[in-house]
Amino acid sequence: MAQGPTSVLFVCTQNAIRSPMAESMLKHLQGHRIFVDSVGVRQGELDPFAVAAMAELDIDLSRHRSKTFEDLEDDSFDLVITMSPEAHHRAIEMTRTMACDVEFWNTLDPTIVEGNRETRMAAFRQVRDGLFEQIKQRFPPPSGPKV
Repeated sequence: MAQGPTSVLFVCTQNAIRSPMAESMLKHLQGHRIFVDSVGVRQGELDPFAVAAMAELDIDLSRHRSKTFEDLEDDSFDLVITMSPEAHHRAIEMTRTMACDVEFWNTLDPTIVEGNRETRMAAFRQVRDGLFEQIKQRFPPPSGPKV
């Protein structure tokens, strides 16, 4: 059986929606088995719709603070997963000299959806649910207790 990555970095444009959602979901599913972090190409502010969407899964995102590549304490990851073209280009630049895999998960930015609160919330749920499925497929839950 192949050993999965022991450290994963999720990257999106502002570390305000997609990458924090993915980071919190993987931590929720894997516990401390995998070191997980997230950053953005630029600093953003956590979106309240993202917090609300994750709260529906009983995952608290409210304490997340947006970070950029420059804020990383450790830039040694087994796997970098990017969620926007801009993030992908930046990750490829960063990992040129590293033994690290980079995967591109093209993920809708839900802030481009306009409309009333329920329409916008539906877009955030769609992104959340799509990421949750990708994460469960890419990182199957191991048997046994979360360490």
